[in-house]
Amino acid sequence: MTTLIRSVKVIDGTGKPAYTADVLVENKKIAAIGYFPNKTAEKIIDGMGYYLAPGFIDIHSDADHSLSIFSNPEQKEYLAQGVTTIIGGNCGSSLAPLLYGTLESIQKWADINQINVDWQTMADFLKVLEKRNLGVNFFTLVGHSTIRRSIVGEAFRDLTDKELEVFKKVLSEALEQGGLGFSTGLSYAHSQRTSFKEIEALAEVVKKHDGVYATHLRNEKEGLLDSINETIKIAEETGAKIIVSHFRPLIGNEENFKQALELLEKTKTETFFDVYPFDVSMMPIYKLLPLWAQNGGLALMREQLLDHQLFQRILRELPPLKKEDLTIASAPGNEFLVGKNIGEIAKNQGVPISEALLKLMITTRLKALVFYKNINMDLVLESLIHPKSFISSNTIRLQEKAFLKFLQMVNGKLPIEEAIRKITSQPAQMFNLQERGMIKESFFADLVMFKNPNAPVIEVTIINGQIK
Repeated sequence: MTTLIRSVKVIDGTGKPAYTADVLVENKKIAAIGYFPNKTAEKIIDGMGYYLAPGFIDIHSDADHSLSIFSNPEQKEYLAQGVTTIIGGNCGSSLAPLLYGTLESIQKWADINQINVDWQTMADFLKVLEKRNLGVNFFTLVGHSTIRRSIVGEAFRDLTDKELEVFKKVLSEALEQGGLGFSTGLSYAHSQRTSFKEIEALAEVVKKHDGVYATHLRNEKEGLLDSINETIKIAEETGAKIIVSHFRPLIGNEENFKQALELLEKTKTETFFDVYPFDVSMMPIYKLLPLWAQNGGLALMREQLLDHQLFQRILRELPPLKKEDLTIASAPGNEFLVGKNIGEIAKNQGVPISEALLKLMITTRLKALVFYKNINMDLVLESLIHPKSFISSNTIRLQEKAFLKFLQMVNGKLPIEEAIRKITSQPAQMFNLQERGMIKESFFADLVMFKNPNAPVIEVTIINGQIK
């Protein structure tokens, strides 16, 4: 298949000024860039008046956590916003490797009974995906919780020296087989007590493979500064490249956020963060419980809610909520709740909002995901244009079109060439995605064409030389 895009304004992903050229695509690669008035091709696209950029790269996707790479392999929601490459396996949970073929680590995001698992190693998993003909390029990190729970089950304890050596071996093999790095979800119940020693030892493995360590911080509120300092210390002691996942300015915690951002600016380590252009956090509903009540698995948390005295204590300690602050994103087995806000649920039940929230946790067995409106958008804008930031979607609500919204929000704040660099060559280089992220001869033909850079609408998407 050959495609020729004529007279298009090329934003090549490097940050250099845009220029007008013809771009020839042959099979999967960009074959030539220049002026070819007499060249023919199987498909010719008139690019006059349009911009051409490398396909956007989402470094923090939940398409694996939601299992949509199986239920919705075309991934049209990503294509509609110009995303051609997604990276999963974030927040400590990946779909591989599976020592015993189970997916407990993603059960907070999806119904893990909806697919049959027929892989164990990272290599096995990537072969399974090859057969599914995904609409986008998919890469993954290796999840800490995924491996840890295979080793110790539901136990909350430190690993023994022997168990840690097994963990390091499994991680190393997964990275050799195609994993891009390693992730932790340190604020989740099963990982909160993970020791610094354990993380450091595993980050050293990541460094040896030149991978990326992405971390969902241990505490994003009152303990934010301690969590950032812990992360920077990991970078200092191991030399690993680190990304702080969904680094967000929570309402009421803005000063801590600003101080944490200063720490990231001052460090000489390769420590970065990703951010999404929304005012909501997507989280498991149990994360709204007081920290002491996030103890044990979901079954134990639910037992606490069924105890009258503990129910009343938790009720008193819940954060204040307005009726539109919380919306149900998913609720396996209770799909009728999806899209409803907590105010509607409270009104239907005839109870205060806080009580409705706890009853909702009981009804959904704490397996619901919620969108919580708790982010300061003024500081988000500052984060989007920060030199240490990467852009991500980090949500299953892809109709919000994170990457198009990012381009709109930074219009006038960043030159379009620099904005495109942040979502193309910058993440490609960070994650060692070879021959991707730039419009360059011999690179993979992942391309997006749009008309208005200030309010872009994607007109053409090409992935690996194929027009989608």
